[in-house]
Amino acid sequence: MEQDKDVNASENDTQDTLVNDDSVVVEDVLDTDEPLESAATAEATPEKMQLLLEDARAKADEHWELLLRERAELENFKKRHDREIENAHKYAIDKFVNELLPVKDSMELGLNAAAGENADLAKLIEGTELTLKLLADVMGKFGIEEIDPTGQPFNPELHQAMSMQPSADAEPNTVITVFQKGYTLNGRLVRPAMVVVSQ
Repeated sequence: MEQDKDVNASENDTQDTLVNDDSVVVEDVLDTDEPLESAATAEATPEKMQLLLEDARAKADEHWELLLRERAELENFKKRHDREIENAHKYAIDKFVNELLPVKDSMELGLNAAAGENADLAKLIEGTELTLKLLADVMGKFGIEEIDPTGQPFNPELHQAMSMQPSADAEPNTVITVFQKGYTLNGRLVRPAMVVVSQ
């Protein structure tokens, strides 16, 4: 029985200690000098909310104006790009035309000379040869090459056979006559050479 009394007394002492400790903690909290922020003061005031709204509207307006400017610049770039492409298509052969004009001038001079009363046939032939050379030089500048396959083996990729003839001087399947020369542009066939091929 005495042991039971001692145990009960010990438990009562422990509970008193716990109560006293909790009281100390509560008192320490209540005794602090720092004021507790209430829920009402933590919320933003209407004035602050109005300022935040106005700031957000100003930023939204600024971003919208920036978007409009960027869109206008993009449209201008697109229009400029389209004009450049259109001009490139229109004037792609501008340099070729400038190189070709002297050839036309030379032909007109030759025609005027031939129409004169004292036309010299030898000079006309010489002038025509010079004009053809000038034209060939212009064509060469722009990657236009002549196909003249006389005496060469027939090539169906570059030649078009008009007919076949027996020939004692040429091996079979050889070009013996060229009716019309062919041309390539930078290696691509523009017109095949019209030829006669030996049997």
